[in-house]
Amino acid sequence: MILHYFSSAGWEEWDLYERPVIREAMPVLIDEDLCFEDAAGLRPTVVMNLWLRELPVSGAPSPRSWRTYAQALKGWAEFLGARRIPVFADRQRLRDALSMYAEYRLSGPLEVRLSPASWNLAVKTLSSFYQWAAAEGHASTVPFSYVRQSMTRPDGARVEVARNPATVRTGNAHATRKYLEKPYADLLMHALAGNEPAGERDVSFRGRETGRNAAVIGLALSSGLRSREFTCLTVYEVPPLPRRRTAVPVPLVLAPPTAKGRKGRSTWIGYEDLARVHGYIGWDRAAVAEGSRWRPRDPLFVEGPTHDGALINGTRRRWHTLSPVERLRLVAPGGGSALLAVQSGGRPFVDWATVLRRTAQRIRDRFESSFPHVHPHVTRHTFAMATLERLVRGYYQQAAQLVVDTGGDDALALYLTKADPLLVLRDLLGHASAATTQTYLNPRELHQAGEKPQVAWSRRETEGLRTLYELAA
Repeated sequence: MILHYFSSAGWEEWDLYERPVIREAMPVLIDEDLCFEDAAGLRPTVVMNLWLRELPVSGAPSPRSWRTYAQALKGWAEFLGARRIPVFADRQRLRDALSMYAEYRLSGPLEVRLSPASWNLAVKTLSSFYQWAAAEGHASTVPFSYVRQSMTRPDGARVEVARNPATVRTGNAHATRKYLEKPYADLLMHALAGNEPAGERDVSFRGRETGRNAAVIGLALSSGLRSREFTCLTVYEVPPLPRRRTAVPVPLVLAPPTAKGRKGRSTWIGYEDLARVHGYIGWDRAAVAEGSRWRPRDPLFVEGPTHDGALINGTRRRWHTLSPVERLRLVAPGGGSALLAVQSGGRPFVDWATVLRRTAQRIRDRFESSFPHVHPHVTRHTFAMATLERLVRGYYQQAAQLVVDTGGDDALALYLTKADPLLVLRDLLGHASAATTQTYLNPRELHQAGEKPQVAWSRRETEGLRTLYELAA
């Protein structure tokens, strides 16, 4: 089976009357014989493609989600095809195949084995597909069974959910969050900057772009941005550096198109980390971007940029209206990409996974053999844990109170003096519910390590934590 990603480029030459109504980058599954139907009618791949095309209006707007779901369908269809079992066979035959597929994916050959979390995602994908296919009349049955049960959410609310027994148990959320403790986070920052653990220059390091790597990853560790969010941040959206050092973080506003679910939010960045970013913009970045002749396909030329927007190809546009794809095409007035992180020649830099993987490997080889593997999302978890600890200990609240007491009109300082620690972290991370944010903490350990919060907990939050204490016991 072939997995193709749709592009409408050159559709005029396809002998069609009009442009296909298919989203760009939409996955398309094609049988190896390139046929979409046979004597029996439409092939299952056609039904799969119909389901995939409805994902953007069915709660999955991200192209990354489309790819993940398409890969899950492809793996299942190929497994069935190798055993000559139709995708829409009778229920018992599909359930027997599903049992074999679980063994194959969870304890089979290493090259096809899935982690419990990945298996659960595959089960969720197949379940959604078969439920949709049955509702649309393409399938006669759904090969899954469901168990209705009541559960208490971390916020204390009782809800009824349908559990799919085909899923497997995974670890508690707070125990599976991968983050760096402060000594490791400091070690990572030193290595990114080309330094030894003590902060001295590592004379044996031959890497480049240390200013960029330390500045952008430092921004991620200080703000909790997701990989796409800090990769697609333009240099003009970086907040100005306050004239005097402040213990209250500086607000950082994110454009909705770059955020998960297109939900814009306001987070923050510490003064020192923001100063490092401005140092990179003024020196390292200026050196490689100024006068650059880099041009993307269909460039978007920026003129008269401000913190809010600019003239883009002659039309006034605000930054928060630009999609990630459009941001990658922005050309700054002085040359080079308009994004914060650029590489030699002025092109936008996007491969942060490789930077972190190589840096972590260098740390293990030279300084600390137990240093963990690091990927971009680890920076977000690290921010969450470090910020939650500071909030619970009252560090930010005390700093904010000083601003308020001296007559300052800082809106963020006023918010910090009034809001609950978990609710502050919820807003910074962009979670819809504090119940999601609570998965970052082990309440018992945090309760023992932290001091009494400066702001009283609400009744709902207190009940939620009590439930978590009981579950952790």
